[in-house]
Amino acid sequence: MSGDLKNRSYKHYFLIVLKGMAMGAADVVPGVSGGTIAFISGIYQELVETISGLNLTLLKTLKKEGFLAVWNKGNFSFITALFIGILISVFSLMKLVHFLLENHPIKLWAFFFGLVLASILFIGKQIKNWNLLNVVVLLISAIVAYSITKLGTSTSSDNLFYLFMSGAIASCAMILPGISGSFILVLLGAYSSITKAVHDFDLNKIIVVALGVITGLLSFSHLLKWLFKHYENLTLAILTGFVLGSLNKIWPWKQTLESVIIEGKEVILKESSILPHNYSSEPHLLWAIVLGCTGFGLIFILEKIAKHK
Repeated sequence: MSGDLKNRSYKHYFLIVLKGMAMGAADVVPGVSGGTIAFISGIYQELVETISGLNLTLLKTLKKEGFLAVWNKGNFSFITALFIGILISVFSLMKLVHFLLENHPIKLWAFFFGLVLASILFIGKQIKNWNLLNVVVLLISAIVAYSITKLGTSTSSDNLFYLFMSGAIASCAMILPGISGSFILVLLGAYSSITKAVHDFDLNKIIVVALGVITGLLSFSHLLKWLFKHYENLTLAILTGFVLGSLNKIWPWKQTLESVIIEGKEVILKESSILPHNYSSEPHLLWAIVLGCTGFGLIFILEKIAKHK
């Protein structure tokens, strides 16, 4: 894991909380991946290693060496600070994001489009050795991600087992740059049920989804850790491709192809990306360019800050 855990200061953990808040804010938006934010902010591999390290051997450590040894071995200070930040965002920004999605969708998507576009360059720069295999894998993963964004969404489901499985599947996407956990929930038809549960503080549903998320994270993180250990450049090429292919989902201008009315509200089941001049309403092109450039520039500012530190 990166850094000397014993030498981390309160200021460092405060920064991790802020990074968690940024991840949570991204995961609330259906189409933006918290994993992308984790990669940009320099905590991605530590996150994967920490999650994959949460296993039954910690119980043996607890029995032999005590609670403090388990806390240090499991890197719980890091994961606790990160999830505090994520939870702060989820519970505080959910209403704001919903407001922006309903009232200023083009502006919000334009900002995230610029941010994710810049993150492709950022992740691609981490690949130390470009070869034909890396390029082919990047293109294949981009096509897979693009195909996922073209899938039609399902209508809502309140079945607890279904919500558990949805949480488990979506959690894999949450730590996978490019593929949004929220978007996977939208595809599965669980997004509205889960956001409503958070809004209404429905503990039964929240706990079921949380257990699904934990199950998915523990399973998928082991695979990612193994891939980074044995095939780092190839894994980075796959991640870059996923982010590239996901851009279609967050393109600001969309045309609705299929929708249904549920409880008096229109639920979009299928849509396609179009050019601004073909958009049926005001395209807000100037605002979109300004906010897209802001999101793009923000990544390079964060990179410079990280390098300086």
